[in-house]
Amino acid sequence: MDTREECIYSIALTQIPGIGHIWAKKLVDGMGSAVDVFRLRRELPERLAGVNVRVVEALDCPQALSRAEQEYEFAEKNHIRCLTLADESYPSRLRECDDAPIALFFKGNADLNSLRVINMVGTRNATDYGKQLCASFLRDLKNLCPDVLVVSGLAYGIDIHAHRAALANGLPTVGVLAHGLDRIYPSVHRKTAVDMLQKGGLLTEFPVGTVPDKHNFVSRNRIVAGMADATIVVESASKGGSLITADIAESYHRDCFAFPGRTMDISSIGCNQLIRDNKAALLLSAEDFVKAMCWDSSSMPAKAESIQRSFFPELSEEEQQIVAILDRQGNQQINTLVVETDIPVHKMNAILFELEMKGVLRVLAGGMYQLLR
Repeated sequence: MDTREECIYSIALTQIPGIGHIWAKKLVDGMGSAVDVFRLRRELPERLAGVNVRVVEALDCPQALSRAEQEYEFAEKNHIRCLTLADESYPSRLRECDDAPIALFFKGNADLNSLRVINMVGTRNATDYGKQLCASFLRDLKNLCPDVLVVSGLAYGIDIHAHRAALANGLPTVGVLAHGLDRIYPSVHRKTAVDMLQKGGLLTEFPVGTVPDKHNFVSRNRIVAGMADATIVVESASKGGSLITADIAESYHRDCFAFPGRTMDISSIGCNQLIRDNKAALLLSAEDFVKAMCWDSSSMPAKAESIQRSFFPELSEEEQQIVAILDRQGNQQINTLVVETDIPVHKMNAILFELEMKGVLRVLAGGMYQLLR
């Protein structure tokens, strides 16, 4: 596949009026590439359910391709990577979400498919309590899991303090933006954004010239939630973007945690509600988090050297691949297995269930899968 061509056509598809995130991804998944969505557009109604003539007509749009070519040229000139669904560097966890962007723009050096990815979100009106939580949590997490990628939104409050705490502790951190990479918003965070390019990066689905409107921040939140193993809400009022991110994370079947606060503190109302409503697990420390996620290497069982492949002669090639990873690396979460095997998450779910029914593995707390001896 021609990478340049796929990038341009993927960008162009995002410029077609009336085709949202979900349908754009359905079209690309259904046809195998954005290039074929355009070139074989007349075949779409026959090949994909729900596609009508209006979609075919909308795709006949030279202006969208022209705009996409300009965007791609800007990206190349400014050393920005365009990541399509077909790109190995595209965040695998995000790719499996129904409304995942079909094109992302990334500037930086972080591995978006790190084995451990968290996002930290919260109120824009962070208190000293929230700022201290960001600093102490990431300091302790660095000692326990030095390879964690920290994701947030570069916004005022908890977001920027999470990024700065990550940088201070030598953790890679990625900011997901609600606008194009031709600007930094808010501008007062420019220095931190530049520092993040050295250890982390900036990621967006929006082309240059995009104004950071309110609805773009809501759209951005699904990327923050979708590319991480877990969402951590540090502080939140009764309403706010971090609660939206927590809801999205839940819809993606990702883990969600919240730090509690005093009952009368406005900045902790949202967190306390999440915990009360069982939408987020109570979080008190990095140690709590690592144990809940089963990222504690000391708690990993010894490698199951005694497992004989002959015990499982009925395993398929993909099942054997999963067993081999669990045998070699110990307990793993589904997102890690998806990244390691490149098996789509919906298919991975079915395979893991089958292995569980066969008595080959079991599910532990935190969504970890353990190979049985």
